This record gives sequence, C-alpha cells and structure tokens, in this order.
Amino acid sequence: MKQDYRIGFGFDVHRFSRDRLLVLGGVVIPYEFGLDGHSDADVLLHAICDAMLGALALGDIGKHFPNTSQEFKNIDSKILLAKSNDLINGKGYIVNNIDSTLVLELPRLSPYISLMQNEIASVLKIEPDRISVKATTSERLGFTGRKEGIAAFATVLLTRKES
Repeated sequence: MKQDYRIGFGFDVHRFSRDRLLVLGGVVIPYEFGLDGHSDADVLLHAICDAMLGALALGDIGKHFPNTSQEFKNIDSKILLAKSNDLINGKGYIVNNIDSTLVLELPRLSPYISLMQNEIASVLKIEPDRISVKATTSERLGFTGRKEGIAAFATVLLTRKES
C-alpha cells in the first residue's frame, strides 16, 4: 500500500509587549515580557498551525482565524491548533511529526521544552516523542538578537489516515 505524505512549513514572529503573558507551545513562561498579538500570540503554535495548513494547501492561519475577528481576540492558541488539526483530519490526514525551532535571546527555554512537547502532543492526540521543539539564539543579530521579539519555524509531516 502506498503511503501518502504531505510536508508543510510555517513561520511566525511576534514582538515583545510588557502587558502580556509569555505563552510558547501552550506553556506560560515566567518572563518580564509577553508577546503582542490579537490572540495569546503563541508564536510557536502559530508556526505549527501554518505548517499543518500549508501541507494541504489550505491557506494560512490568518485565512482561518483572522486577526480582524473578535471571535479570536485573546484566544488560547491551543484552540487554534486543535481547529487546525480538525481541518487536516477532515481532509483525511493526521500529524506524523513536527520539528520546530524558536529563535530568541531570552528567556532560556530548556526547562520548558518537554512541557511544550507534552502540551502540543495532548492537543494533537499524538505521542510527545513526535514533537521536536528546539530553541536557539540569533547571536544578538536582528530583531530577536536585540530582544525585540521571538521568531518560530515549524516543519510538519502529515500522513493519510488509514481506512
């Protein structure tokens, strides 16, 4: 039987804001800044949603969850991830695995990586070892290096569900 795979890539960026919680991968991270955005601004989950949607040419997160809609104002991005998962499941696919990278100077995320993996896996109903979350700096270059915000990249492999 021939396997049917789809690969998607996602990218997102948000600037820091003093008046918000920092939420990454569905986990609240203690830090003096949060991220500015219409939703909770979880840059990692947004990149993952974009990768999932892109793998099936379904558009991007803004098409499905526009930042002009009050429905999505301050929404928990885990809800957006679940809705993105419902969209791909409806097309006959499931997430096989995710590889993602956060780019930021601070805060240090190593104590929170496994928590993020578990949160994402729980929403997608897959094993945490199918979720890779990495964090790196940009060596003090660019907006992330100047500590103005966070960037996230995600690659997702989807597999057609078995009948």
